[in-house]
Amino acid sequence: MDTWVLLRGLTRETAHWGRFAEDFQSAWPGARVVSIDLPGNGRFHARQSPATVQGMVAACRAELARQGVQPPFHLLAMSLGAMVATEWARTAPQEISGCVLVNTSFRPFSPFFHRLRPRNYAALLGLALLPRSADAIERTVWRLTSNAPDPRSAVIRDWVAARTLRPVSAANALRQLAAAARYRAPALAPTPRILLLASQNDQLVDSRCSKAIARGWHCALALHADAGHDLPLDAPQWVIEQVQQWRTATAP
Repeated sequence: MDTWVLLRGLTRETAHWGRFAEDFQSAWPGARVVSIDLPGNGRFHARQSPATVQGMVAACRAELARQGVQPPFHLLAMSLGAMVATEWARTAPQEISGCVLVNTSFRPFSPFFHRLRPRNYAALLGLALLPRSADAIERTVWRLTSNAPDPRSAVIRDWVAARTLRPVSAANALRQLAAAARYRAPALAPTPRILLLASQNDQLVDSRCSKAIARGWHCALALHADAGHDLPLDAPQWVIEQVQQWRTATAP
């Protein structure tokens, strides 16, 4: 039985998978699908976020052990979560059967202005440092991460509820951002089974980042033409189909 571990990105939590986690489980009825939060986010919002991606890996491994979820794992991870997945595969390769990395970026493959588009710097700093309502924050996140024409009221409502119940502190947001900025990925692929998924119209992270990783690691890459940074939100069925095709092609 496959075990899939789902990891979100900067300041986001398991609730931000929305219906995708359920749909992914339905697509893999014989698999175990587990979503976990990084320290400082979600259930662990009161904890201090690790200052390094390596520290996040250690926390994820400890949490799965606490839950009694045993490796090997397939990891499906977004953005900062994809950095955690990469480091996990590098440092504990015996635990990882494969990785699906969504709209991520790494040093040394891409310059910082591709990894985070400069036009978003002010908005991201404002999210971390300026006092604003939960609704205003989540609508800004929507604008940065989704290319859907209009905010889906139910999604925004769920995001606001999650932020209200489990707020991420400014200090933890900055620690996560710093950990992501400092992280340097291995020059060689950390596991032979990797699928990169990227949005060509991502307004937050340039899709050239995923293309550069695919060239460096000689791994599979699938591109969506229209979706935003949050691919599982904008194109959930496309993501599931790409994973299914890749898993079939790479099955031992």
